[in-house]
Amino acid sequence: MKPSKALSIARSVLIGAGVLGLLLGAVVLVSKQSPLQIVGVALWMLGAIILHDAVLSPLVLVAAVVFRRAGRKPATASASLSARSRRTWRGVLLIIQSAVIVGAILTLIVVPEIYAKTLGTANPTILPSDYGLRLAVMWVVIAVVTALTSVVYARRSAKNSPRD
Repeated sequence: MKPSKALSIARSVLIGAGVLGLLLGAVVLVSKQSPLQIVGVALWMLGAIILHDAVLSPLVLVAAVVFRRAGRKPATASASLSARSRRTWRGVLLIIQSAVIVGAILTLIVVPEIYAKTLGTANPTILPSDYGLRLAVMWVVIAVVTALTSVVYARRSAKNSPRD
């Protein structure tokens, strides 16, 4: 199916804006940072890629497999879940996966601050907060919001979809 002309234009504009943003970032990086700092940024980005590919992606995959297999088990004495229950379960799974991805990205952003705080600074006002505690609170908030969202989704899905 061919995308509409408006969608193609929107994609082109967004891709162009992304490329321009990358070019601007590269120009600013090269003009404002020393070669040693650029190497540090490159190593940090490499570490982020390794963390994503070696740790976060497998965890999300394992969670997805576990949730999907759990969703196939009979909820009652019937041989399998209804199509409606499977749709609801898939929706809840997507909510959980999205929460894990958001939490992982925020963790990736906060971990360098936690590390920098352990090194100490000449100016105590640069890193004034307890970033480890804030990261833990953020994960608790994500878990609570995810649980509430999943419950609301499951209830609305059960109420709005026709019986099988």
